[in-house]
Amino acid sequence: MSKITLIATAAFGLEAVVGREIKNLGFEDVRVDNSKVTFTSDFKGLARANLWLRTADRVKILIGEFKATTFDELFEKTKALPWAEWIPKDGQFPVTGKSIKSTLFSVSDCQAIVKKAVVESLKQHYKTQWFEEKGELYKIEVALLKDIATITLDTSGAGLHKRGYRDWIGPAPIKETMAAALIQLSYWNPDRVLVDPLCGSGTIPIEAALIGKNIAPGMNRTFPSESWEVIPRQAWREAREETHDLAQFDRKLEIIGTDIDDEILKVARRNLREADLEGEIHFQRMALEDFRSSKKYGVFICNPPYGERLSDKKEVESLYRTMGKVFRSHESWSSYIITSHPDFERLFGQNSSRKRKLFNGDIEVHYYQYYGPKPPAKIK
Repeated sequence: MSKITLIATAAFGLEAVVGREIKNLGFEDVRVDNSKVTFTSDFKGLARANLWLRTADRVKILIGEFKATTFDELFEKTKALPWAEWIPKDGQFPVTGKSIKSTLFSVSDCQAIVKKAVVESLKQHYKTQWFEEKGELYKIEVALLKDIATITLDTSGAGLHKRGYRDWIGPAPIKETMAAALIQLSYWNPDRVLVDPLCGSGTIPIEAALIGKNIAPGMNRTFPSESWEVIPRQAWREAREETHDLAQFDRKLEIIGTDIDDEILKVARRNLREADLEGEIHFQRMALEDFRSSKKYGVFICNPPYGERLSDKKEVESLYRTMGKVFRSHESWSSYIITSHPDFERLFGQNSSRKRKLFNGDIEVHYYQYYGPKPPAKIK
């Protein structure tokens, strides 16, 4: 099995970011679609994608794709797929599903049909009538979109945002994958100071440090596909060795996170320790209006409160006004803010250079980007 087709799933609005990451990792035949990026690789590439992708949700293997408008069609075409090449006799193979604008709209029925089809296929191969399913996990998904069924195996297990460092979170947390995307959509680079003046539990600063030091986000976690019989252990071993070879652990960064809440800063510092980055980020208790820096060409990136609850609206709007004053007083800096508030630019006091529509969880947001002047080629 020299080549396999992989699918990296993505949050709405981040598909191009995920696609760019995949291309930068050297993968082939990259195709960007709604909520996913499809590409071609081998088993080592499967491991590398799981270890290195910062903004994707999961990495899946494409087992088959076909049109299905009846349950019989779904059953027969699923049964014909090469399941025994992937799933051993003792493997666990639960089935999840979704259906959008398809004739087969009942997700539970589609899941049951696919499960039955896989069982029948494996029965024929292993010459048995019963599967205990006590071995490794091979999670199957059937996704129907406009009558096209896409059948995949999930190689990631827990979502790729589960880096392993964030056991403690604060209110209104942002996923690690989204935080990484905000950084990648900015003009920040490791030679510039980065400040999150509303850092909460520290996700944005920690993700910036991982990026700045070229530390693979999946380095300190495990994936179910590491134990799959079909994947040579050497593929994962070499991919993990690469993460250590390419990491720039000694690279010096200037990343600052401030917040007014002492308790949430304790959480941020615990997360920093869990990420093995203690001492690499300066967390400090400070009110937004008190922030000052003499540094040039710095970058603000933050995920402030959105004011979704009516009781918070006035306080949040006041915060946005203060943010505008503080950020604009740092004339050479660039600013990046994500929020769902429809009047953010008016409250901030300036129209953004660019804004991008995203989804932070289930909340529709915009990423407001304010570009400062281009820094010199090398910042001292």
